[in-house]
Amino acid sequence: MAATNFLDTATGRKLAYHKTDGQGPTVVFLGGLKSDMEGTKAVHLEAWCRARGQAFLRFDYSGHGESSGIFDEGCIGDWHEDTLAAVDALTEGPLIVVGSSMGGWQALLFARARPERIAGMVTVAAAPDFTEDGWWAGFDDAQRRMLEAEGQVALPSDYMEPYIVTKRMIEDGRQRLVLRSPLVMPFPVRCLQGTADTAVSTETALKLLEHATCDDMRLLLVKDADHRFSDGPCLGLIEQAVQDVMAATA
Repeated sequence: MAATNFLDTATGRKLAYHKTDGQGPTVVFLGGLKSDMEGTKAVHLEAWCRARGQAFLRFDYSGHGESSGIFDEGCIGDWHEDTLAAVDALTEGPLIVVGSSMGGWQALLFARARPERIAGMVTVAAAPDFTEDGWWAGFDDAQRRMLEAEGQVALPSDYMEPYIVTKRMIEDGRQRLVLRSPLVMPFPVRCLQGTADTAVSTETALKLLEHATCDDMRLLLVKDADHRFSDGPCLGLIEQAVQDVMAATA
């Protein structure tokens, strides 16, 4: 396995990454919350791109995987800064951005910041605005008081250990919402969503589809697929979606 490389950013963070050289457009994988670049989807997509001679980039946000920082101190804005730093420094030319879960939100934020770089986008169980519409909206009065008094609250997860949700995460998330104002995506977009996903609902996927302004945007609902979306058939659907947006830009 290739050695991990590290990028020192202007914010003082050290981001771990793997980059595969090849033809463009470069496929960039943006992982989910508390996921790292060694996840099944990221590694599979890298191998698929390498076999095609396609350029590819995967990296760890700060507080994730091999990158510097502590997860509980991070927020959506920090990871948006990491995404901009990694993509700006490590890629050239057009991109196919693949965002999984929180990475879907990051992909949408990247599209606002660098629309001219994106040739196409694929989202997998995209979770835009989840800090507000999922966490904050689901807090009871006791949890909201605890967040205010103690600065954090623990939430259970169906997929890993409990999340520590900080006041900073909630407040920063409110500054990064993408479903409250125009979301223009002048490139083909393919959204994948499992119906058995207990972390991101099909309603969220439909809301994104309805909200975005895009001439070529499709949503595929996969019956009984869960949030991981990483078994063989689901990985094949991700490959197909990437190929589809590439074909649409050719």
